[in-house]
This record gives sequence, structure tokens and C-alpha cells, in this order.
Amino acid sequence: MSTSTITPGNGFGPLPISCPKELPKDDLLRLPAFRIWLNTLQHSLRLQQQPSHEFHKDPYVLRRIDVQAVDFFGGGRLGFVKLKADVSNGSGERLPGSVFLRGGSVGMLLLLQPNDVPPTSESDKWAVLTVQARIPAGSLAFSEIPAGMLDDSGTFAGKAAEEIQEETGLKIPQTELVDMTSLALQTSEQAADSETLQKGVYPSPGGSDEFIPLFLCNKRLPRKDIEALQGKLTGLRDHGEKISLKVVPLKDLWKEGIRDGKTLAAWALYTGLKSDNKL
Repeated sequence: MSTSTITPGNGFGPLPISCPKELPKDDLLRLPAFRIWLNTLQHSLRLQQQPSHEFHKDPYVLRRIDVQAVDFFGGGRLGFVKLKADVSNGSGERLPGSVFLRGGSVGMLLLLQPNDVPPTSESDKWAVLTVQARIPAGSLAFSEIPAGMLDDSGTFAGKAAEEIQEETGLKIPQTELVDMTSLALQTSEQAADSETLQKGVYPSPGGSDEFIPLFLCNKRLPRKDIEALQGKLTGLRDHGEKISLKVVPLKDLWKEGIRDGKTLAAWALYTGLKSDNKL
């Protein structure tokens, strides 16, 4: 374990960071997930300068970061990071600071409709779920909407289109995708003195930085093509993906995907935006 100091800037002083020997400090600083998390936290801490802020009289400060463990992806690419952030005030009170750093992901609500029914018919829409092993959940057959981690160079919409093709075999132009999360956030303008979080759903903010923009795609297909997707085997085998598809009526999506937070969030966003005539 080695300890060094960085100066984040933006009014923040020197910040000690300790890293395991297999993780050079510069590699951590280049990791998009780390930069996004640190910048977001810094912005929220600066808001304490406002007299109206709850913590103004005894503000919290990020005092150090201890990286406890790292996982590397194929090719030695830095993947997941487990760290402990010391965030405390002058009275010695600390905020919970254990962070599983994994960065942004995308989730896709892919709705299919037979092309022999009116486009306005909601009762004839079907949602596509993937069924795959999710070892952290202890499951070999976990049902969820198509999803994927954002890589270093891609856009959220581009990644969403890519994941749909990889996991379902359907080629969807990213121009046909609707970012439901951004659309919902537009309904209430953020005040200038509010926190600036990422435009996504945070499935586990008590322990992870992960945020997930949720996209919608409506696709009309011949009925036989929709039926052919049921049980189809997909996924990138060389990435360890073994996925089968499950096509369920839209009205039953909340029941079929009840164990998956992003599936329920996508269903709730779709339902809310439809009721507000935003879709």
C-alpha cells in the first residue's frame, strides 16, 4: 500500500490517497468512474458554503481516500474499485464512506408491438427481458431488462443500442432511443444551489456510485418475429455471457422483473411519462 497526495483543485486542498501496489495512482486518476464520483462529491461539499445549507455551521470535508481493493478486466484494464472515503466535520462526526466504484451503466426498456395492430394500442405491447447468471445475486437465471456497463469511449445512447443488438439480435439506431431519465428530469428544473448528480437512476447509493440512464425503444415487428425471440439464446460467449430472452406482456413487466431495480424503475418511468403525455 502506497500513500500519495493529489490536489483536486476547485478550492480543495491536498488530498491523501492510498492505493494497493498493483494500482498506480495515475491509473486511478484516469478512471472515468473515479473522476465523475470525485467531481460530484466535491460539488455537493461546496454547497455547504451557503448559509442556508443544513451543514453550513460545521461543514463536512473529504479528508482522505483509501483504496482497499481493485479488479481488472481483460487486457489489464482497470475495472471495479473498492474504496473508503473519510468525510467528516470539525466535531469528528463521519459520514458512511464505503464505496464500490463501478461507474455508469445503461438500461433499455425494449417494447415490441405486432405490426398488425394499431400503433396506439398499449395492450398489444411486449417487453423483452434477458435471463442470465448474476453471481452477486446468487442466481443463474436472473430476469432483467437489457443492460450494460458504459465503456471509456462510448455514449450512453450508443451503448444502449449496442447492448440491444448484442443481447437481442435486433439492430436499433440510437436515434430511435428515448432517454427516459433525462426526459423525466426535465419536468422539474434543478435549482442553481442544488446537487448536480448524474442523469440516471442510482440503484444502490448507500454502497455504490453506479448510475443508470434508462432508455426506451418502441419497435413494431411482424408477430412471428416477436414470437421467435421467446427463449432465444444470445450474448457474447467470449465475454462469459449466456443469455436467453423472455418476452412478456408490458402489463406484466413489473411482476416478471420484480427483483431487478432498474426494470422496476424503467417500468415506473414509462408509466409516469405516459400518464403525463411526455411519451
